[in-house]
Amino acid sequence: MLNHVHLLTLSHRHAKLKEIGEIVAAFEGGGRLRDRLTAIRQSQKVDELLYLATCNRIVLLFTTSREVNAAFRQGLLGEESVAAMAEMQHLTGMNAIYHLFEISSSIDSLVVGERQILGQFRDAYQQCRDWDLVGDDLRIICDRTALAAKDVYNNTRIGEKSVSVVSLSMQQLRKFRPAPASRVLMIGAGQTNVLVAKFLKQAGHQHVTVANRDRRRAETLASTFPHGEGIALSDLGSYAKGFDILVICTAAAEPIITPEMFHWLLAGEAPEDKIVVDLGVPADVCERTIATHPFHYIGMEQLRVLADENMGFRREEIKRAHGVLHKHLGELETTYRQRLLERALAHLPEEIKAVKDSAVNHVFAKELGQLDPATHDLMLRMLTYMEKRCIGIPMKAAREAILG
Repeated sequence: MLNHVHLLTLSHRHAKLKEIGEIVAAFEGGGRLRDRLTAIRQSQKVDELLYLATCNRIVLLFTTSREVNAAFRQGLLGEESVAAMAEMQHLTGMNAIYHLFEISSSIDSLVVGERQILGQFRDAYQQCRDWDLVGDDLRIICDRTALAAKDVYNNTRIGEKSVSVVSLSMQQLRKFRPAPASRVLMIGAGQTNVLVAKFLKQAGHQHVTVANRDRRRAETLASTFPHGEGIALSDLGSYAKGFDILVICTAAAEPIITPEMFHWLLAGEAPEDKIVVDLGVPADVCERTIATHPFHYIGMEQLRVLADENMGFRREEIKRAHGVLHKHLGELETTYRQRLLERALAHLPEEIKAVKDSAVNHVFAKELGQLDPATHDLMLRMLTYMEKRCIGIPMKAAREAILG
């Protein structure tokens, strides 16, 4: 059953992200992804094809009656990816489909429980369908894959307890119940603080000052808030507006917030109620600052411990998730058997109709012609009724046999 389904994949479990990126670049380079995938299908190497690429994996799901050996894979992937090709995991049949279930439900993700992968899978499926790469078999498989993933997300707790340090830091921040009118001083305008800014906007914060080495970048990020201001990092030494919340994440090799700098940023205010969120690696707030000023500190070590605990919780939920996926694998097999039946019996209506037409127009044409109009019409209606019933009876019997 479904032994013609194959899956080639390379993920963070078996390769470095750079190697994965090389294969993705080989497929997508020069905006030629559609042309490359279409050429693979038109070469008759595969019958149907789905391509999925994320930051930490590449997946090729396809159907073929040919042997998928080293030569086949080289022809499929192209010369550009020969080095990494040997590392690609090859699964067939129900094993391939089950692994696709694991991917879409984030069981096999770099971060277990993150829902983004289901959206990426759906986008990839729709794209390949729009490009006429997906046929009936992969449609059935992908529809069931999406249902299985949704079932995992809805009926297990695999997505609970955040493992993102940004999310965790904002959860810890909310415990102090800062007012939306709090003054936020954000140092650094990199990707981490861009994510922090999204959380701050959701919480209703409006007064945000962003300091960054590139002042224009600071101004761009600050402009997303009603009362935002962007300044250069070098201007911190003259910043005298104070703060209630300090968020810092930079690439500096040495701590930026020394006791002296912290004292200056306080602008004469008491430190006791101040909140400092330090997401720098290494830390941007030096230990002496923490030791000499009594403020609320949220740092990476604390967040990492929480992230590890939450990841442990999510891994426990994987056991329940596997039970859900096995149920859907069985349902997929039943659905596919039914579809095979529908294909096998697709000719039945036309053949039965042809038998009726032959009986009416040839075999019994003379006898029917001798009937009065009312009786003739009744006979035709009876035959049409029997035609429809004769189509349904074998279909129903075969379907019940499969379900049984």
